[in-house]
Amino acid sequence: MSQAPSRTVVVLAAGEGKRMKSATPKVLQPLLGRTLLGHVLHVAAEIRADRTLVVVGHKADQVGAFVSEVAPGATPVLQAQQNGTGHAVRIALDAAPELAGTVVVLSGDVPLLRPETVEALLATHERAGAAATVLSAEVDVPGGLGRVVRDAKGNLERIVEAKDASPDELSIREINSGIYAFDAALLREALGRLSTDNAQGEEYLTDVFGILAGLGHPVAIEVAEFAYETLGCNDRAELSRLRVLMRDRVNDAWMRSGVLLLDPATTWIDVTATLEPDAVVDQNCQILGTSSVATGAVVGPDSTLVDASVAAGATVLRSHAVGAVIGPEATVGPFSYLRPGTKLARKSKVGGFVETKNAELGEGAKVPHLSYVGDAQIGAKANIGAGTIFANYDGVRKSRTVVGEAAFVGSDSVLVAPVEVGPGAYVAAGSAVVKDVPAGNLGVTRAQQRNIEGWVAMKRPGTVSAEAAERARDITPEQD
Repeated sequence: MSQAPSRTVVVLAAGEGKRMKSATPKVLQPLLGRTLLGHVLHVAAEIRADRTLVVVGHKADQVGAFVSEVAPGATPVLQAQQNGTGHAVRIALDAAPELAGTVVVLSGDVPLLRPETVEALLATHERAGAAATVLSAEVDVPGGLGRVVRDAKGNLERIVEAKDASPDELSIREINSGIYAFDAALLREALGRLSTDNAQGEEYLTDVFGILAGLGHPVAIEVAEFAYETLGCNDRAELSRLRVLMRDRVNDAWMRSGVLLLDPATTWIDVTATLEPDAVVDQNCQILGTSSVATGAVVGPDSTLVDASVAAGATVLRSHAVGAVIGPEATVGPFSYLRPGTKLARKSKVGGFVETKNAELGEGAKVPHLSYVGDAQIGAKANIGAGTIFANYDGVRKSRTVVGEAAFVGSDSVLVAPVEVGPGAYVAAGSAVVKDVPAGNLGVTRAQQRNIEGWVAMKRPGTVSAEAAERARDITPEQD
């Protein structure tokens, strides 16, 4: 059994992308958890490329830094002057003179391409013993895309760019995807024969096919099973269409894996997120970054998870969680904001209009409503009353508050860090706690209530309050 040839991937990512009208390079535009280029580099990794060369040009430092971060094994290659796709590939090969085997060329702005499709391209290339193989697609509206011209026998004759095509060629619906496989040695030879005698005055990589065919080398075609995989994008509108296509593909895969998406059209799941069978995602939800949703958990409606985990049986209702760990059977929301460092243990609760940050809630602990809990540790079965504020910042530094197991903090209290409320201790409603409350004690810091008789009549005469008070006195029963 012969050994498979080595695989080198060349990613074309040098273009400026003017029509995107963005300070961010086109290939670094975000798309469901990765950039456009990030999706392409993922494909290169999935097909087990022995080497990946990324041709950079516009904002080369920024794009190159991104490549080094997300694909440390890939090598950025500078194309200082963008003079066409053929020139870009030649620059890449010049940076690797020892390169042999098969060269796969991918476009940095074609993010929907699946590894399976590239594997099919390579299988056709190797089976045909081809010098070059193009991935084509049948589309209804070819527009400005290059056309695949076949001979009378259906074999590839050449690839023609739309700007150089005749009217008959423009009527062809089979388009060039810009995805190719080449024999490395023959590709080098053909690149040396390219000219710039065309409508754009550039070196077209597509001309390599005509050159190789003219030299008697076999060239082949692999037709993509799904044409949408070959779509690129040049502006925000096209990027939006790609986003919808990828959303639908991602959602379909999760539903076929046993996840219940109640409204897929309003559910956005990054490709880096994970969900388990029988997880439920309601309408208008985003599951972003490295978020995970376990079996039996319910997220939504109207919720966003960013790098957050939701354990089995937990519920997140109309809330926003970033970098939070939501434990089994815990409940969050509605209208809660969980910030990084939040950890909720089993059956704990963060209720309506509660914000947490760097806060840990023990099993069964509850913060039911209208509270800020920052830099806190709350013990199991503790209860935090409505309107409680964990005052963690003194203007210079942030400090931590500890509330012990089964402690009870009354409504509208302020816990001024650093402070500790011991296990089983109580804090009376309306207290501002600045000293530790020992276990089993009641902490009370509010002033004794005084009722000043006749204050409204003296200080607010003629008001509706004074009139109501007067009427109340008139109907008060006489005392025996």
